[in-house]
Amino acid sequence: MKKHNRNFARSERVGEQIMRELAQLLRVGLKDPCAGVITVNEVQVSRDYSHATVYYTVLDADSRADTAAALERAKGFLRSELSKRITVFRTPELHFVYDESLERGMNLSQLIEQVAAEKPVAD
Repeated sequence: MKKHNRNFARSERVGEQIMRELAQLLRVGLKDPCAGVITVNEVQVSRDYSHATVYYTVLDADSRADTAAALERAKGFLRSELSKRITVFRTPELHFVYDESLERGMNLSQLIEQVAAEKPVAD
């Protein structure tokens, strides 16, 4: 049973390392003008380390589609650069997913503030 927990911890560590390296690559190495300001929120690595799902957000919501297209075009470049920076048996294939949880959280927060600001109804 402990072996499974150790593998899980390793996949988390690999995911965190991929997240750090990708964040730096996206900031410095990605030269596509269509890509906006990208923030990597989380990386989940499959159990066999063959796939990594990268959850990201962009600063400007209007550039969301352009950024997604730029990331798809840069997938091969990012994977090859990642293979030079991390030591794993096989560099995982990257899958980029826009993380909507921050936007949903902000919307819920605004709704709560609106309800709190309304005057209470008198009986």
